[in-house]
Amino acid sequence: MTTLSALLLPVLTLAPVGPVDDKPLPSGYTIPVVDLTDDTAGVITIDREKGQYLGHPSAVLLEDDKTVLCVYPKGHGRGAIVYKKSQDGGKSWSERLATPDNWASSKEVPTIHRVIDPEGTKRLIVWSGLYPARLAVSEDDGASWSPLKAAGDWGGIVVMGSVARLADGRYASWFHDDGRFLRSKRGPSRFDVLQTISSDGGLTWSAPISIAHRADVHLCEPGFVRSPDGKTIALLMRENSRTRNSFVIFSKDEGLTWSEPRELPAALTGDRHTAIHTGDGRLFISFRDTTRESITKGDWVGWVGKWQDIIDGSEGQYRVRLMDNHVGGDCAYPAVLQQKDGTIIAITYGHWSPGESPWIACRRFTIDELDLRRAALEE
Repeated sequence: MTTLSALLLPVLTLAPVGPVDDKPLPSGYTIPVVDLTDDTAGVITIDREKGQYLGHPSAVLLEDDKTVLCVYPKGHGRGAIVYKKSQDGGKSWSERLATPDNWASSKEVPTIHRVIDPEGTKRLIVWSGLYPARLAVSEDDGASWSPLKAAGDWGGIVVMGSVARLADGRYASWFHDDGRFLRSKRGPSRFDVLQTISSDGGLTWSAPISIAHRADVHLCEPGFVRSPDGKTIALLMRENSRTRNSFVIFSKDEGLTWSEPRELPAALTGDRHTAIHTGDGRLFISFRDTTRESITKGDWVGWVGKWQDIIDGSEGQYRVRLMDNHVGGDCAYPAVLQQKDGTIIAITYGHWSPGESPWIACRRFTIDELDLRRAALEE
C-alpha cells in the first residue's frame, strides 16, 4: 500500500495481475522495427517558428470525426499555451487561435480532454500543471474558453496527462509529482503516481491520492489503457531513474484499488505512453523511446501488440519509428487519436530538423499500412 503520509489518503492494492517475479527484465527487445522515416511526404507540419521552442502537444478529436483541437506550450514544458484547430482530421491546420489572456501564464505542459457530465452536457477542459493545478473550460466545443482557474490546493507534473470515463459515469485522471508541486511548500522528494476523480463532468476534482510508488525507481507520467472487455484499467508508467524498464499497474474495480507496480518488457519502455485500440482488437501505443538498448533510442516511436501482451509481460508484435529526433531524447509527448475509418492521427513535437528548434508534427496512417511495412521486412 502506497501513501504520502498525512498528505494523501491510502489506497489498497490488489493481487498482482500477470507475472509477479520482480527480477529486472532485459534492457533490450527482440521484436522488429518498422521505420517510417523515409516517408517524409507523410509528415504534416502543425506549427513551426524559427528560434522558438514548440513542444509537448495534447489533442482531442471531436464527435464530428474530423475536428481536432490541439494545445501546446511555447517553451520546454512551460510557456504560453498555443491553440490550433484542424477541420479535416489533421491534414491541414488553422493559424494560432485566440485564447484567454492568462493562458500566457501557463507554467507547464497543457492537456486537453473531452468530458460529459451526468446530465449529458459535453464540455472540453484544458489543464495547466505545477502548483496550483489550473483548469479552463469550454462549453461550445472549443469556440471560447474560460481563463485558467485553480482546481484546488494541490498541483503536480503533467497534470491530467490521462483522463478516462469510469463505468459509473464519473471521470478519473492520473498524473504524478516528485514532491515539489503537490503542495504550496516543497514536500518529501519522492515520485508518486496520483489519481483524482470528478463527479460533475470535469468541473471539480477531488484531492489527489497516491496509487503507485516504489522506493527503488521513479514512477511517473501514467498512460491509460482499458482492456477490450472493459473490466480492467492499466496505467503504463515512465521510469525516470532510467535503471529499469517502464512499469504497469492494474485496477479491476475502476480505480478503487490498484495492483503493485510491475516491470514491463523493454519493447514497451518509454515516456508518456498514449494508446488506442485498433479495429482488429490490437493496440497502438506511442511514446518517447527511452529503452536502454534500442536502435531508435530518443526517437518518436509506436508499439503494436495486444492487451494480453501487457498482461503476460510479452514483447508484442513490432515497434514503429515514427520520426527521427536529432537532439537527445527531447521529443514525443504524443497525442494519438483515431477516426471511425481506422485512420490514426498521431501528433507530437521534436527536433525534426537538425540545428533548428523543435516543432509540432502530425502523421496519419492505418494499422493495415503498418502491417504491410512489417510484412515487407520479411521479404
